[in-house]
Amino acid sequence: MAEGVLSPGVNLEAFSQAIAAIQALRSSVTRVFDCLKDGMRNKETLEGREKGFVAAFQESLHSVSRDLGRGLPPAELERLSNLVGKPSENHPLHNSGLLSLDPVQDKTPLYSQLLQAYKWSNKLQYHAGLASGLLNQQSLKRSANQMGVSAKRRPKAQPTTLVLPPQYVDDVINRIDRMFPEMSIQLSRPNGTSAMLLVTLGKVLKVIVVMRSLFIDRTIVKGYNENVYTEDGKLDIWSKSNYQVFQKVTDHATTALLHYQLPQMPDVVVRSFMTWLRSYIKLFQAPCQRCGKFLQDGLPPTWRDFRTLEAFHDTCRQ
Repeated sequence: MAEGVLSPGVNLEAFSQAIAAIQALRSSVTRVFDCLKDGMRNKETLEGREKGFVAAFQESLHSVSRDLGRGLPPAELERLSNLVGKPSENHPLHNSGLLSLDPVQDKTPLYSQLLQAYKWSNKLQYHAGLASGLLNQQSLKRSANQMGVSAKRRPKAQPTTLVLPPQYVDDVINRIDRMFPEMSIQLSRPNGTSAMLLVTLGKVLKVIVVMRSLFIDRTIVKGYNENVYTEDGKLDIWSKSNYQVFQKVTDHATTALLHYQLPQMPDVVVRSFMTWLRSYIKLFQAPCQRCGKFLQDGLPPTWRDFRTLEAFHDTCRQ
């Protein structure tokens, strides 16, 4: 056996002694703090309380000093530390791998959650790249056939935003307007070619829809009787509703814009969003499909399922 290396039996005994010394020291320190916490008690006179407190405090400090002297000598602790070895430095996710070494129980799951999120992100990037390749496959084949041999010298095409003619946008909006008799859509272009829609759904609510070509940028939902214009007569695209129920619907409409995404078919996206928006025609009449109540915390069911268009309270949809 090499010098300085302890046998397994000695290792276990040394570790046991170290743990026992640490436990005794922690107990002594705890008694010191308990003495400070209790203060001067159990004596009738002030002088008696002071003497009792000083005596108990000194005894506690002597216990800490006595238990500290029972610990292993520094040389022995150094030999033990050499047996432990250095931790592995090959951590995935760089420094976040150190979270797996945290002995605190309530923090230990953080590392596994980070790994799960990292794997999920990689899968999402893979599927996004695969979908993009499938969508562009036909256009790439067509371009290659048309260019022939000169396709190798063709400069790399830069990504461009799909810009549709205003007349085509108007036709799509007019068709959607005719689809839903209880919904009226007013289209205007106050700032050039970008369209702005004022959607009135029965006598329930009004929605301001800001569009870039045929892509919806943002929506503002307000009550039917609320003012939707600024002082100069333009649609107010910045002020939110004064009512919490329509603020909730605005948040859900923003979520719907992120759900209905199909860049190759923007007219389908607009039609799907308007179909989802039309489901709010019974905002104050439809009960929650989960709890069956009309009101929860003073609010009606403000969430509409993207697939079934069923009504749910914001907390019942989970």
